[in-house]
Amino acid sequence: MQINGNTVFIPGATSGIGLALALRLRAAGNTVVVGGRRQALLDEIAATHGIEGVRIDTADADSIADASAEILRRFPDLNVLVTMAGVMRAEDWHTAGFLADAEAQVVTNLLGPIRLIAAFTAHLQARPDATIVTVSSGLAFAPLRVTPTYNATKAAIHMLSETLRLQLADTSVRVLELEPPAVRTALMPGQEESEFAMPLDDFADEVIEILRTQPEATEIQVENVKFLRYGEARGDYSQVVSTLNELDPHGH
Repeated sequence: MQINGNTVFIPGATSGIGLALALRLRAAGNTVVVGGRRQALLDEIAATHGIEGVRIDTADADSIADASAEILRRFPDLNVLVTMAGVMRAEDWHTAGFLADAEAQVVTNLLGPIRLIAAFTAHLQARPDATIVTVSSGLAFAPLRVTPTYNATKAAIHMLSETLRLQLADTSVRVLELEPPAVRTALMPGQEESEFAMPLDDFADEVIEILRTQPEATEIQVENVKFLRYGEARGDYSQVVSTLNELDPHGH
């Protein structure tokens, strides 16, 4: 992916990693549009940063259809989609009380990106140089005990990314997979203050540097995620899982 000259849509970018990357991509010379559920946050970002926004709820198929139509009408040069939106919830599978949280994560973390890609894939294939950026997690490669469905959805996103890259190899569309470690955001309670999570600015800066210096990369991996990503390849997967789940209750 080239670091500048793109028109980028990032649903799930009103805070956290999404907003941090949106600001840096805009500063690098891209037109950036953010998406989110709360209009007040979109208005605040527009007023503060001059970045346009579109209301979208990626857990709602109709909202995705409406927002994608608006994006393509207003920004016909769109050539990069970043499927950022996601939710992470702790679950206890000893009883059936986990089910609502599990279903919500599948809808947002897996069906959401699938529906987004479906909404834009024809348009992106018509662009001379286009990119789909999926967002998995270090937990796609090593399980955190308290978040089974989140782990599973991110593992699914990893394999989806691998397969789409094969299917779309005969098109102008590249598929990148962003694989964050734990980052200091509000994704989980207490994560913004966790000493085990990577500072948000450090993460976002490293991602942009990877995009800048490794334009042919297919997996965007900061150094902090490689412990989780390559446990099986190194032969220390069991140790990785043990260490991850001993750090603290959230594995940060």
